[in-house]
Amino acid sequence: MTSAALFTLLFLFIATGMPIAIALGLSSITTILFFSNDSLASIALKLFESVSEHYTLLAIPFFILSSQFLSTGGVAKRLINFALDCVGHIKGGLAMASVLACMLFAAVSGSSPATVAAIGSIVIGGMVRSGYPESLAAGVICNAGTLGILIPPSIVMLVYAAATQESAARLFMAGFIPGITLGLLLMLGIYIVARIKNLPSLGWPGFGQIFRSGFSALGGLMLVIIVLGTIYGGVCSPTEAAAVSAVYAYWVAIFVYRDMGPLKGVPWRAKDEALPSALVRGMWQSALALPRSVVHPEVRHVVLDAAKVSIMLLFIIGNAMLFAHVLTTERIPHIIAEAIVGWGLPAWGFLIVVNILLLIAGNFMEPSAITMIMIPILFPIAVKLGIDPIHLGIICVVNMEIGLITPPVGLNLFVTAGITKRDIAWVVRAAMPWLSILLGFLVVVTYVPQLSLWLPEFIDKLKGY
Repeated sequence: MTSAALFTLLFLFIATGMPIAIALGLSSITTILFFSNDSLASIALKLFESVSEHYTLLAIPFFILSSQFLSTGGVAKRLINFALDCVGHIKGGLAMASVLACMLFAAVSGSSPATVAAIGSIVIGGMVRSGYPESLAAGVICNAGTLGILIPPSIVMLVYAAATQESAARLFMAGFIPGITLGLLLMLGIYIVARIKNLPSLGWPGFGQIFRSGFSALGGLMLVIIVLGTIYGGVCSPTEAAAVSAVYAYWVAIFVYRDMGPLKGVPWRAKDEALPSALVRGMWQSALALPRSVVHPEVRHVVLDAAKVSIMLLFIIGNAMLFAHVLTTERIPHIIAEAIVGWGLPAWGFLIVVNILLLIAGNFMEPSAITMIMIPILFPIAVKLGIDPIHLGIICVVNMEIGLITPPVGLNLFVTAGITKRDIAWVVRAAMPWLSILLGFLVVVTYVPQLSLWLPEFIDKLKGY
């Protein structure tokens, strides 16, 4: 009766248009008040514990702040130029470069909507001006932007780690090869379409230009090395690496690229100035500008935007953890687990059920909320059936990717609609042809576990575990 009341209230509140975070919290509190023997004091305690006891979740605000600095500070544009020089000469190269840019930006942002906004706002218009159909440009970016939660670091992986007490570092390792594989599959699909539709390509820029654009984008690319290198090397935990990434992104955007802050537009090097003296002068300028940069209006605006997104996401997670607390207290996951195990499903059959449930949930809820609601139910069953928890995490993330581009609550659809100034129905039609690649990839990830597990197992062997 308690479980029926909990889920009935949740779906009823969502059906009325109530925000998902409030629906999760209100259904949990109502269930505790009228259908449970649990104490009301547990509500405040669980909300406090949701962000105080899960150390991994502290990484989320830092990664969001890092992403905001990089999005505002022009790193996305430099990554796009580098990607264009690398693959722009191939048939359909501009669209392929957009996917490559999404892959690179995903490795520094951890957020799918942020990837779509940062890359799409630049490349969609560029593709249209170069002769690409607008629907193809929008569809490619909407789908490629989902790589933001698969290629590490990933906010959804951090939430999964908090919900299951699994290692966030191993989840990051597990997402690396699948993320690159999915990006390459999207690029292959673009190449086939480009050959059929005779889409334009750019000229070969030469290795010198690739080197120059790569050097220009090095400030952003180094963040990938710093974050993932320190995590995989055992130097930092994911939370510590996230804090380092926020400080580094601030430094790169304001003092290196100088696309924002008090040094905006000030060149590093005057005409005919020797490089050593230019570096000394630039470092002196940066030192003098440091106090002013902290209170600069652009910096304050970035920090405020990051705070808004972080508070929204953590509010969702806090209420989702309260919902999960009610589930656990009433032993609902245990009851459901026993029922499903009683069906006698093999592991492969259970994974079909997992994908169906997550795909349906992805149509209506935000990825972090789905993870906090569904994983406490599915996780114990998967463990009983011998499914690796890290493999289950990657399956969950790929399902969340698909949910980001399926209506009515697909966040990437709304971001793409805002960029193109088109309605949601048009964006859905543009994105659907590319969705087949993600669905096919989901099948591969589900039934080829080594695609996810090879890298973490290999690194464990190197460390002697």
